[in-house]
Amino acid sequence: MSNTISKRELSITRTVCIGGGTGVPSSIKALSSLGINPDAVISVADDGGSSGLLRTHTGQVPPGDLRKCLVALARNQQSPWVKAFRERFEYANNHSLGNLILTALQMTTGSLIESIELCELLLDTCGHVYPATLNSVFLSGETRDGQRVIGQSNLCKSETALARVLLEPDDPEANPTAVKAIVESDLLVLGPGSLFTSIIPNLLIPGIREAIQRSKAACVFICPIADVQGETWGLDAEELTEALLVHGLEGRLDYVLINGQDNKRESGNVNSMFAAIGPQTITENEPQAREIPAIRPVNAPNDVIAHIRKRGIKVLLRDMRSSQIPSWHDPQALAKAFASIIADSKRRTAL
Repeated sequence: MSNTISKRELSITRTVCIGGGTGVPSSIKALSSLGINPDAVISVADDGGSSGLLRTHTGQVPPGDLRKCLVALARNQQSPWVKAFRERFEYANNHSLGNLILTALQMTTGSLIESIELCELLLDTCGHVYPATLNSVFLSGETRDGQRVIGQSNLCKSETALARVLLEPDDPEANPTAVKAIVESDLLVLGPGSLFTSIIPNLLIPGIREAIQRSKAACVFICPIADVQGETWGLDAEELTEALLVHGLEGRLDYVLINGQDNKRESGNVNSMFAAIGPQTITENEPQAREIPAIRPVNAPNDVIAHIRKRGIKVLLRDMRSSQIPSWHDPQALAKAFASIIADSKRRTAL
């Protein structure tokens, strides 16, 4: 780790990661390695897998994304409780123990907030997890060719890139503790993760969107490295950034972090990075193996980067691919990028 920014400066940075449960843990791990204890504001629109089943049968808020972030925030990743929270039972609808504990605690305490706080104590987390809303919400959307898609799990598998997403109801009440954390933060990190089904659902909650606008924090979007789901098929880095802006971040985005090599990132070079990569089996952060299709890089040639910069947004290019799963961000590379952003934002604030 370079000495771009001192440990003292890092330790006083109040950071909030906003998104879902698959990508945000990468940011949590990266920030934790810098000595920062981040908080996480997480979407609760999930309706697939174990979370969807528990949501349907119990009426409780889906626990999966909350559980993943709680585990990522645990100080001791080798703790028996952390390992137990990850454990899944194929013979019981593939539920994870962590999902079952969170759901059971919601039912016995009558409070989602209390159930999360109890799990934070159990796992000894270095930060807090805040659901974006305590209301039951469902996600729907429209594709770029005009099709209507209902449900978060269906939106993920859309065969055409999405144009917009909506929450039902469209005016859920924001979680007050999430709002407070955002307003008081120094750095807001959006992602990484699925843009339309993990990050943007948080922005659709009026109180969360307004809190981001009120906050004086530096705001950074971690652009996906590659497409592995249908919702963003074929969209380049500028189109992904534009989607964030039209869903509530207009005039509020300070940085876009893109996988690349300084100003040498050309369309052909980007594609060659993934040319030999076919279907992959994903096991990281998910004990059960699952196969994803051949990945496609998010395109960010020089003209796309220039268009983003013309909007007054600073673009940082860093090679952040995981050596194990090239479509995922490497936490160590992400940590170095965060250190650069924090140092830059502090310099800009001091001017």
